[in-house]
Order: sequence, then structure tokens, then C-alpha cells
Amino acid sequence: MKKLSLFILSSVAIGWLASPALAEDITETWDRQCKKCHGADGSGQTKMGKKLSALDYTDPAVQSELTDEEMFRVIKEGAVNEKGKTIMKPLGEEMTDEEIWEFIPLIRGFAKD
Repeated sequence: MKKLSLFILSSVAIGWLASPALAEDITETWDRQCKKCHGADGSGQTKMGKKLSALDYTDPAVQSELTDEEMFRVIKEGAVNEKGKTIMKPLGEEMTDEEIWEFIPLIRGFAKD
């Protein structure tokens, strides 16, 4: 019983310690891959974001129109406009599916009430 308790406690501690690192990795990915178009705040009000018509993730209406599955697909596969021009490069080769799913709450967090 003592070993089982120690195992459970160790597992919880490892998960707790890993959470800040995961959040940091996600933030670093946003800064490296997304911020130049979507902005630090997710508003899309950057020079490149305006040029590419980046979505404003601070807008609750924009957030409500996007499903998590749609966000996942665009992050993984990228996006093209109606003329076939790439407006967002795919990140599926740089991020695992798990990392992409963990990224979505960051995007959801930009919404303003």
C-alpha cells in the first residue's frame, strides 16, 4: 500500500511539474510560429496579419464560429485562400497531433467577453 501511495504521489508530482513546461512550450511555439500574423494577443492586427486577413481570436463571434476540430485541421494542414495561395503554412510536420490539441486552449484563451 505504501508503494502504491508513493507511485500515485510521484505521478501527480511529475504531471504537476510538467504542466508549466508544456505551457511554456506552447507559448514559445505561438511566439515563433503564429505571433507575426496573429499578434501576441491573437487579434491579427499585425502588418502580416492584416495583409493575410488573419482571424481575430479576441472576437467571441470568430471563436464561436470555429470548432476545435477545424482549428486542429488548419494548424495541422495549413490554410489557402480562394485563389489557392497559402495563407498559413501547415505545422503538422513540426507538431504532433497531441501538441496541436494542447495548443487550441491557448487560442481559445484570447477571446474577450
